[in-house]
Amino acid sequence: MYTASVITVSDRAFQRVYIDQSGPAVCSMLDKAGYEIVSVHIIPDEKNKIIDTLRAECENGVDLIITTGGTGFAERDVTPEATLEVIEREAPGIAEYMRMRSAAITPRAMLSRGVAGICGRSLIINLPGSPKGAGENLGFILPHLGHGLDMLSGIKE
Repeated sequence: MYTASVITVSDRAFQRVYIDQSGPAVCSMLDKAGYEIVSVHIIPDEKNKIIDTLRAECENGVDLIITTGGTGFAERDVTPEATLEVIEREAPGIAEYMRMRSAAITPRAMLSRGVAGICGRSLIINLPGSPKGAGENLGFILPHLGHGLDMLSGIKE
């Protein structure tokens, strides 16, 4: 069983203007897939806060860190930039695959700027902020993440 952390990046959810729905949707999917959810965060769209939260989760040894939100074109959408400052190695195929599969559903998939990469033995993946987009994108990749996490943990080389 692998551990997972879910980080919702949203000013409005953080301020409780609305109730976060994407984070719980992601948690539910991870739980059903057998992941142990060790932490859940709702943080504002602030680059330094995102960086600090990602680094803390990596230092805590979380296997899979999923962010939802902050991947669009709005001025405060800085989740990919924060993630790139934390990761040591990119895993571009993950984000490319999600965009490719999403494009079959909506051409707006090309507007997602999410990234994925590795920090130590943690895999960080950015998902869109909408519950529908987050669920669809996680659904595309979730069945395949175990192999990568096995390699990161040293189970497989």
